[in-house]
Amino acid sequence: MKIFTKESLIASLIEIREKGWIPNARSGNVGGIGNTLEDLLGIEENNLPIPNASEWELKCQRKETTSLTTLFHMEPSPRALKFVPQILLPKYGWAHQLAGDKYSGNEMSFRQTIHGLSRSDRGFKVVVDRNEKKILISFDAKTVDNRHSEWLKSVKDKIGLDELNPQPYWGFNDLFHKAGTKLLNCFYVQAETKKIDGKTHFFYSDIMILQGLSLENFLESIENGQITRRF
Repeated sequence: MKIFTKESLIASLIEIREKGWIPNARSGNVGGIGNTLEDLLGIEENNLPIPNASEWELKCQRKETTSLTTLFHMEPSPRALKFVPQILLPKYGWAHQLAGDKYSGNEMSFRQTIHGLSRSDRGFKVVVDRNEKKILISFDAKTVDNRHSEWLKSVKDKIGLDELNPQPYWGFNDLFHKAGTKLLNCFYVQAETKKIDGKTHFFYSDIMILQGLSLENFLESIENGQITRRF
């Protein structure tokens, strides 16, 4: 495997940018931007070999996309309850749109993106509790949109309409440790895309180095909706 220093990686990324439009190495793969860049660098998937330094993450995204960038995955506490598959999905879930087609007729979904700025149309919100040093998931039945009245009735029948109990949460220390191991040092690359002779090509136009993760800035980004939780 090729070994980089931070400086040599920067030089390699600049060299790739100067090549201009580069064909997608993974035709039909939605992750083609990152995979193609990794192939150009000669590295394994999302594994930056920079020795004698803090861990580095490589993240790539289409410049024109409105899709969210995945920061990391972390199940909420108390983890022993397996809150998402054992409580949120069976008690607060709804029929999967492909139930009876791709999946069984009773397949459930809890697919939604929630944040700290406002509640979702199903009443969920991320709440930052600085006193308890926790980030919690909250449910308020009174804020559920009328479009989901049948779903709300099913929730009432299954578990009631009170606040989640217990509330799933992430402790500040656990969350910041997880974020720090994944995001403390990050190369974030954006690429433009276009078709040339019917094949997707990428131009790695924007290269950024992100360092020095701030817990307070992270919490504020959750509160103002810039960082979301995707289920």
